[in-house]
Parts: sequence; C-alpha cells; structure tokens
Amino acid sequence: MNQPVKKNVWSKTPIVVLTAAFCCLLWGSAAPCIKIGYRVFGVSGNDVPSILLFAGLRFTIAGLMVIAAGSVLQHRLLLPKKSSWKGIFTLAALQTVIQYIFFYNGVAHTSGVRTSIINACGTFFSIAVSVLIFRFEKLTIAKVIGSIAGFLGVLVIVTNGEAISGAPFTLAGEGLVIISTLSSAFAGCAIKLFSRKEDPVLLSGWQFFFGGLIMMSLGAAGGGRLVPSAASCLPLILYMGFISAGAYTFWGILLKYNEVSKVTICGFMNPVFGVIISAILLGEFSEAVNIYTLVALLLVVTGIVIVNRPSKAAA
Repeated sequence: MNQPVKKNVWSKTPIVVLTAAFCCLLWGSAAPCIKIGYRVFGVSGNDVPSILLFAGLRFTIAGLMVIAAGSVLQHRLLLPKKSSWKGIFTLAALQTVIQYIFFYNGVAHTSGVRTSIINACGTFFSIAVSVLIFRFEKLTIAKVIGSIAGFLGVLVIVTNGEAISGAPFTLAGEGLVIISTLSSAFAGCAIKLFSRKEDPVLLSGWQFFFGGLIMMSLGAAGGGRLVPSAASCLPLILYMGFISAGAYTFWGILLKYNEVSKVTICGFMNPVFGVIISAILLGEFSEAVNIYTLVALLLVVTGIVIVNRPSKAAA
C-alpha cells in the first residue's frame, strides 16, 4: 500500500489563504501610505525624479530588512551564488523598477481606494500569464469562474455601478497603475520559475536592494529631493519598507510551493483591505462605504472559494 505523500505546510489551503491575507493586508495599506509619504516628504505628484527617489529608498530598506531577517533565520549570511544573479536582476527589473515606476507615478494621480482596487487586476493577469505563457498549470472551469467573479468585483467597486466608458479613467493615473499590474504578473511567474532552484527569500531581498538602488540613482540623477517635514517620516518609511519585505517574501514562498492561480486568486483580497485602510487613513468614506463595495467584496470572496475548493480527483 502506497504511503500518502506528506503535504508541505506552505501548500495547505488554510495556510495559503491566511498568509496571502496577511500579504494583502500589507499591500492594502501601501497606496494610502504612499500618498501620506508624498505629503510628509514634500513630493509633488508631477515630480517624477523625487517620486523615484522616494520609491527607491523604500525598496532599498525593504531589501536590507529581508536580507537581515533571512540571515538570522537561516543562521548564515544570505549571499547570492553565481547562479542567483540572473533571477535577482530579472526580478529587480520586473517586480521593482518597471512595476513601481508606473505604480508610483500612477498613484499620484488617482485615489487610494481606486489604486488598491485596480492593482487587484494583477490577480487576473497573473493567472492568464501563468496558464497561457509560462504553462505552469492548466486552465480549469473553476479558475475561469473564480477569476471572473473576482474581476467583476474589481470592476463593480472601481466604477461604482457606472458604465466603464463613463468612468473617469486617465492614462496618467489609472492607466499607469494597470500597466504596473502587468509587470507584476510576469514577476510573479518569474519568481516561481527561479525559485525552483533558488531560495525565494534570497531572491526577494537582493532584488529589492538592487532595484531600490537603481530607482534611487535614477531619481537623484534627475534632481529628485526628499524634504522630511514631520517626525512620522522615519516610522512611515520603515513601515513602507516592511510592507514590501514582508508581503513579497511570503508571497514568493507561497508561489514556490503552489500553483500560481491558487495563490494569486487571493490577491483579490487587496480591495478588501485597500478600501478599509484608505477610508481610515485618507477619509475616503464616500468612495469606500456603499452597496457596490459590499457586492464587490462578496464577488471577491466567492472567486477565492471557487478556485481553492478541493477537486473531486483530490478527494
């Protein structure tokens, strides 16, 4: 009689959902924190070099946090091997530099709630890229239905029930945030690809560090400046570093041990936390608290449940 294969703890559905929820809680706080950061560091929405400098500082700090924590937990200095550099620089380009150049400039021209919701479209894109381009998994009816349910939730809360053609989208705002989600989708699949042979914690830490340095260099070269104006500047930038350090590291671990769809469908939880945190920090209650938000969140939860239901074959 065959012995049952012991399931990795990171592959257990409750662990996946709870860990993904923690990541989404952190990501949900990112957009309002960025807007607050612009204010306390004296960054104008049109000052691209200063935006890059601000973003680069955050990610450099995130990288140092991950490298330090990983080194302590693994009882060794987390240094890349020769084989690690391809993955590090690929992820630094996709997950940090390209994604956040678009994201940080987009978030400066749209609301925190709207940014959080549109950013959740990356979940839909990630599943499509995983299935159609990287061929990591097969497309199933459950994945299609779950993705459609979650994506409809995103559309409902973004448009507040209005026709999409009448929604006040702009390329400089919502358009750039959407483009950033495409880069994120490819980055998620790249993490799964490279983590087959590499430590996802090491990849996360060093790609953030180098990606952050690149963005800081671009910002400084363009004349970017940060002018701290409040005592909250230091704890804010440290927390923003932790958002990336914690969320992307755990997300990378989940992607290493699970199908991309099982993990990324949970990304639709971003709107749940995004609308709540933005409402609290930015006072966007009229945009966050209404019947459309409730409908959207129900659709998001439905999508997660459908994709993560055990299949009959596995029963």
